[in-house]
Amino acid sequence: MISKMGPATGEGDGARIGVIFNGSPLFTGDAGQGESNIRRWIIENDRLEAVVGLPDQLFYNTGIYTYLWIVTNRKPAARKGKVQLINGTEFALKMKPKSLGDKRKMIGDGTNGTPDHIQTLTELYGAFADGTAMTLGDIRTNIDPTRDQTKSVTVSKIFDNREFGYIKIVVERPLRLNFAVNDERLERFQAAGYFKSLAESKKRKDKAAIAKEEAEGRATQAEILKVLESLRPQFADGSLVEDRAIFEKQLKAAFKKSSVGFDAPLKKALLAPGSLGERDKTAEICRDAKGNPEPDPELRDTENIPLPADIALPLPIDYSNKPDLDPLLEQVQPHCQAYFDAEVKPYRPDAWIDWKKTKVGYEIPFTRHFYQHEPPRPLDVIESEIKSLESEIMQMLQEVTV
Repeated sequence: MISKMGPATGEGDGARIGVIFNGSPLFTGDAGQGESNIRRWIIENDRLEAVVGLPDQLFYNTGIYTYLWIVTNRKPAARKGKVQLINGTEFALKMKPKSLGDKRKMIGDGTNGTPDHIQTLTELYGAFADGTAMTLGDIRTNIDPTRDQTKSVTVSKIFDNREFGYIKIVVERPLRLNFAVNDERLERFQAAGYFKSLAESKKRKDKAAIAKEEAEGRATQAEILKVLESLRPQFADGSLVEDRAIFEKQLKAAFKKSSVGFDAPLKKALLAPGSLGERDKTAEICRDAKGNPEPDPELRDTENIPLPADIALPLPIDYSNKPDLDPLLEQVQPHCQAYFDAEVKPYRPDAWIDWKKTKVGYEIPFTRHFYQHEPPRPLDVIESEIKSLESEIMQMLQEVTV
């Protein structure tokens, strides 16, 4: 629909579109994924004017909450770079005389003595005010008459476009392993795919060649186990090697006398966590050939960091799967690093950011922006109600037993 908009080249040109969605388009899709990128394009190109949250149970076939998106390419000057969120979820009346399927509510239109909710929502949209609040009595909803009609509800908020964007960083922590050669770990190594594949033939038709390859594979398996058995006495007392570099040297020396070469696939299979290696937070950090710490995939985490307050939109990053991150990082890296140092580093001193995995995301957390905490009822009130119910139950039981 956006592609069908007429260009806003002069006074009165352009277009304005109203579309009703469920809640998914507000937040579905992770940073860098299609849904998030669609939101990013709409917001960064200043097309989103407002989102109006509507009551639930408003449509015949579904009881979910729905949202009216107002999209335009002719924003007035006061709205440029801004998005208005309108909370219309309380603007509802009970269906009369009866419900229609899942449609149990309606928005008042001012007829038959009903409040004109449509007019009120339209005025909120036109006023374009931040922090507007109304009481339930002012809204005139009859969904639950027992609610406190003096309760105040925020019905309009204004946000800068950038407030819906965030930088998703990947936080890595180092891989730490201890090593041993014992019954348990040898069993795990033998159950691994690498060891099993040694005795499997890749040929399909030549039965003699298949049998030969399988026999050679079993011989290789036996030789590997023989070498590992020669290391077992070093771990008979339950000792562990907590440095992968040291254990790798032990393996390399043991295989030097063997007909089986200590090549990269074998080394990877032996040193893998879940084989002869086991995760141990007290062990030394595993490092690559350049001395850099290796990340542990099981400890990998992410952080969503709001965009810097002074950043200009649109962001200098394209929508491809592998965009050039340098122009973006030049603007956001100090901001993200400061957040990381304050919020992550104090609790995970060995963590670091993998900047190559940085992504941009956009979401509209509508419910979060209008959430109002309601403290639980006092315990003495709850206790009193329980005792009252117990008394009623006992009285009913007595009437039955008489």
